[in-house]
Formats: sequence, structure tokens, C-alpha cells
Amino acid sequence: MIAQTDSKRRSAFTKELFKNYDLYLLLVPGIIFFFVFCYVPMLGLVVAFKDYNIFKGILDSDWVGLKHFKDMLLIQDFYRIVRNTLLLNVLGLIVGFPAPIILALMLNEIRAKYFKKISQSLLYLPHFMSWVIMGGIIYNLLSPKYGIVNSMMRFMGMEEIYFMIGETWWVIVYTLSSVWAGAGWGTIIYLAAMTMIDPSLYEAAVMDGAGRWKKIVHITLPGIMPTVIILLILNIGHMVSIGFEHPFALQNPVVTNISDVISTYVYSSGIKQGQFGITTAIGMSQSIINLILVLGANYFAKRLGKEGLW
Repeated sequence: MIAQTDSKRRSAFTKELFKNYDLYLLLVPGIIFFFVFCYVPMLGLVVAFKDYNIFKGILDSDWVGLKHFKDMLLIQDFYRIVRNTLLLNVLGLIVGFPAPIILALMLNEIRAKYFKKISQSLLYLPHFMSWVIMGGIIYNLLSPKYGIVNSMMRFMGMEEIYFMIGETWWVIVYTLSSVWAGAGWGTIIYLAAMTMIDPSLYEAAVMDGAGRWKKIVHITLPGIMPTVIILLILNIGHMVSIGFEHPFALQNPVVTNISDVISTYVYSSGIKQGQFGITTAIGMSQSIINLILVLGANYFAKRLGKEGLW
């Protein structure tokens, strides 16, 4: 009986595969990309358990067990860079996560098509700019002498602020620049989710006398809530990971105490100093913690009656 069921499932899958072969072919480039750049590099995780020597190679290097993980915990600045990473990620989640939702709700209410398209284009643009360019723009805007922000402050009789050399101001600039760069891209996802909401619900709400705010609260937000939950779970799963380009582009020696994060430490220690074992151990630990966070967030979402990742 079980064999017949398995045979029927395989037959149904084969029919589906041949029926929509053109759609499955579109998946091939993505699958190849993830296999080459995500799964193949996982073989390098063995470096975390070896005294890696570039001349001997990975296979011939000596095994050291968990030595690199112990050394990782004894790094002088380890807890500082972990603290900085968590601080920037938590602030990014608190400030940055609601931003694309709010922007998507605002864009969804715009009725002028041309204005809506222009607004979307301007919001999406920062996502496609490298952090080298973004960092240069930010430094020029906030320059104490020539930046437009401080020039306006001096014009209004206020004292200039050294944004990029004050730790508190640097964190604020970092967080807001994260929102600036990522909010536009996030709106694409939420706007796509809004298109899946049944238009008849809005028509019925209008007949009942509901205004725009009532429709947003009682129709739009519940309609996109599954998407919000999934993206929230994925964001929580990156709490101990942070991109290298953003903090590195805004970093300077004066604010290293707050701007030095795990990714910049891995760069300076792993690439510059050749400590491949410890930095691989750090990366592996990040992946394990991120997996635990995703599983935990998904579990709590299910317990609260919401849709999870699976």
C-alpha cells in the first residue's frame, strides 16, 4: 500500500515536472548559484577544526579539535564586537523592520500612477548602490565644514555636530542609513503581498462606510501579516550576523570601539593576519546561533497561531 502511494506521488511529480518544464528551467541558474556559492564553500568549515596551513592545504593540515573555538572565547575584544553586532542589529530591527511596511502602506494609498512610479524608483535606488558610494555620500552630507546638514545648522545659528566621530551619533547614522538603503527594497515584497488581498474586501468595507485608516487596519495589515511574520523570523535569524560593507564604509579609527563588529574583525584577523582557523570558527558559530534563532522564532510564531516558515 505504501509502495503504491509512493509510486503515485512520483508519477504526479513527473507529470508536474514535464507539464511546467519551462518554469523549472528558470530555477536552474538560481540552484547552480546557491550550490556553487553557498553549499560548496561549506566544505571549508573543516578549517575550524584544523591548524590550517596554506602550503599544506585543507586536507593535509593538522587537526586541532575545538582549539579555535576556545581561543575565540579568549579573544580580548570578542565580547565587545559581539555587543556591537547585537546592538546594531537590534536597532536595525526596531527601526528598520517597520519602515518598509509603513512605506508600502503609503505607496499603496497613492492613486496618481506617475507619482507612485517616481516615488517607488527613488525609494528603490539606494538598494542598488554600493556601500562605497553610499558611504561617500553620507560623509559628504555630514561633513562638519562642507556638509549640507551642518551648513544648514550653522545658518540657523546652531553649533555644528561631528556626526562621524561621536559614538552615539555614529550609531544613529548607521541605523538611519540602513533604513535608507533597505526600506525601498522591502516595500517591493509588501506591495506584492498587498496585491494578493481580495479587492472585494475593500469594496465591502467602502459600502459599510469604512475610511482609509479602517481599511488599512482591518484589511491590509491582516492580509500582509503572514509575509510580515516570515520576514520577521528571517530577520531574527540574522541577529548575530552583519554585513561587512556597511560598517566598514562608515568606520573610522575614532569610533572603532562601537563600529568594530564581527564581520570587520573577521576581515582584519582572517584576511589581513591569516588567522583562518579562528575566523572560520567564528563564522561557524554565527551560523549555528542563527539557525537556533530561526528555529526558536518559528516555534514561537506557531505557538501564537501565526504562519511560520514551515
